[in-house]
Amino acid sequence: MTVTLHHKDILQSGAQIHLTRATLMPTRPRSLHDHDFFELFWVQNGKVRHHLPDSAETLSEGDVVFLRPGQAHALQGRGEHALVVSLCIHPTTIKALAKRHPTVDGHLFWSKEGPVRIQRDIRQLAALNHAAVLLERSLCDTLAAEAFLLPLCADLTAEAMPNDLPLWLTQACKAAKDPDVFRDGSAGLVALTGKAHPHVSRMMRKYLGQTPSDYINSIRMTHAARALTTDSAPISEIATDCGIPNMSHFHKLFRAAYDLTPLQYRQKFQRQVVQPT
Repeated sequence: MTVTLHHKDILQSGAQIHLTRATLMPTRPRSLHDHDFFELFWVQNGKVRHHLPDSAETLSEGDVVFLRPGQAHALQGRGEHALVVSLCIHPTTIKALAKRHPTVDGHLFWSKEGPVRIQRDIRQLAALNHAAVLLERSLCDTLAAEAFLLPLCADLTAEAMPNDLPLWLTQACKAAKDPDVFRDGSAGLVALTGKAHPHVSRMMRKYLGQTPSDYINSIRMTHAARALTTDSAPISEIATDCGIPNMSHFHKLFRAAYDLTPLQYRQKFQRQVVQPT
């Protein structure tokens, strides 16, 4: 038997979102439950057993889960002090976000797959908890709900990876966006995994259709394009900052990515808006 929860029984009048903190009991849940609202929860402390209709998974501190209406599940504490933070979100808020921001389609709440699970590191979890405190102090209306959801969804959508990508590779690919990593090229990415280069290359080809060099160079060119339009640093300096001091190689990669030379790209897209001439 599945118990169904309803947002009209949880959300106060005028509220679009409700936050609950709960310490989970270690006893196995008697049944699953579903709901007519969107749910977002994360593990604040300890370990949690997440029961689904056909399986169960163990969640750890920093795991964030997105559920759509009708997705049945149940939570069970593993050990002492298993604490979760859960959000009940009115369907109209989530539908409105999707309508205004089509890039979220296929991700998070809007995924066609089962519940979506994302891992946040210590720094990211601290930021999430800070946002939750601000939400608790708010009116929990549409503005407050969007103020909480938009930064999180924008961040996670931008770094979205295939759901079946191994966790070690997901973490390395996300960390590779740090300049201190991508300046070292594919070697910097591979070093993050702690695995052999051939193995990393095989896995990236299988799941992402790219080699480690392809992936890193894409990040480098995105970084270069942003720098070319937001400051006036010499192109050679930008190339070096990307970890590519060889200007011939830098130009070749940039042109392959944008079909323009770095100078042409700067002239086309850089606009002086602070002190226009």
